[in-house]
Amino acid sequence: MRARQLAAALTVATALGAPGALASSHREAPFITEMPKVDSTDFYMFRSYETGRQDYVTLIANYLPLQDAYGGPNYFTLDPDALYEIHVDNNGDATEDLTFQFRFTNTLANNGNGVSLNIGTGANQRSVAVPFFNVGPITSANRAALNVSESFTLKVVRGNRRAGTVGDVVNAAGGSATFVKPTDYIGTKSFGDAAAYEDYANDHIYNVTIPGCAGQAKVFVGQRKEPFAVNLGPVFDLVNAPPEVITDAGARGAVPNPLARKNITTLALEVPIACLKAGNQDVIGGWTSASLRQARALNPKATYTRPSREGGAWTQVSRLGMPLVNEVVIGIKDKDRFNASEPKDDAQFIDYVTNPTLPAVLELLFGSAGVRAPTAIPRDDLVAAFLKGVPNVNANGSTAEMQRLNTALPATARASQNNLGAAACFVNGVLTLANPGCDPAGFPNGRRPGDDVVDIALRVSMGYLLANDTQAPSRNIPFHDAVLQDAAQFDAAFPYLRTPNPGANGDGT
Repeated sequence: MRARQLAAALTVATALGAPGALASSHREAPFITEMPKVDSTDFYMFRSYETGRQDYVTLIANYLPLQDAYGGPNYFTLDPDALYEIHVDNNGDATEDLTFQFRFTNTLANNGNGVSLNIGTGANQRSVAVPFFNVGPITSANRAALNVSESFTLKVVRGNRRAGTVGDVVNAAGGSATFVKPTDYIGTKSFGDAAAYEDYANDHIYNVTIPGCAGQAKVFVGQRKEPFAVNLGPVFDLVNAPPEVITDAGARGAVPNPLARKNITTLALEVPIACLKAGNQDVIGGWTSASLRQARALNPKATYTRPSREGGAWTQVSRLGMPLVNEVVIGIKDKDRFNASEPKDDAQFIDYVTNPTLPAVLELLFGSAGVRAPTAIPRDDLVAAFLKGVPNVNANGSTAEMQRLNTALPATARASQNNLGAAACFVNGVLTLANPGCDPAGFPNGRRPGDDVVDIALRVSMGYLLANDTQAPSRNIPFHDAVLQDAAQFDAAFPYLRTPNPGANGDGT
């Protein structure tokens, strides 16, 4: 047992060497800024730590970044012309073996004519469609006041995502293959307070049956409070913060999260581990993507259902595996290429790993304060984790950028999680399982919502795991962005991410 824990911890140790980043995947590539509905922002993959769900893995894919709670009148429906996918590689060939495909449909009330009101009297009376998302309060039992309803289907593909065997994921209660998505949290007058909205949202957590999978899974798709925490503005303004703050471990959490008033759209699945694994291979790889049809012709006489016509093959426009890679690892000239690529082709980006620019930029910005980039170039430590994995630990034969989860490693209860993931398992680069706070179930053994990947990535990119000060002069500086991410900010049960911010609070705000 001890040997297995050591191996699992070593997996995390080496994986921590993956290149880091300074912001979640919000607007990370030039082309995706034009299509926010298909912008994948964060991906979480972890052993479920909800009580009694230890035999499950939770997969969470977030899309449509930086949603303002007051986003009316149209709010944040997903794109009915897009294909949203979560991919799992379970045999180590850097290609998907399981793909969960989500498709969305937006339906106007009144047989596609929308909610209408009779305006005028007598011969002057007209039935006129309203411009609003709803004209009264909404509950799960009564949607009569809702103008726009959103639903989705979920399919599982075994094998190649486009040519594999496809099956419908269905509601375990009744067998329907169509699921209703909860309306975004328009405000407290439309839905009531946060507790009332959460009850409404919870009515949209479905127990589902996956073809070829024993046992029931769960699915939830809906708006959640933005889970990512980062000092977003200052970070991209040349890390506009005093060095004495971002190098002081005591200042973690000194700055309120600028994203705290934002929302996100979440696609969450909880799947039995046995359904994701292949044989005795405990390590699975995962990533998300979004695709659009290759051709789009704008309709000069646009309607609600036909603003454009889509055709041609599905073309991937967004991708996310390990958190934050496309922001500060991949060069601007290759960001759109990365979004369009698949993990099996990631060797083309190897220079960004062996010769990372982030540490050099931090030295450029804070060199006068003594910050120095690692000198161990090429960064073979990063290549092992970022593109290959560790032989006999988390390597599965692939050369690919993806999130890797050792499903044999037990989950850590929320109250015991370390927001620095597995970092505390190391002292001066040496694996020390007895070190207080050691949490090998944390990032990058998958990723949990409470893992502070910004702080972890900053420290590791600056050489925290390298052997000595000669290789990494700043390896023991506790870099952080002053905004704290922690498991206590999330729920202890599926779908873990919390109730979204309301568009209005009923008091004029």
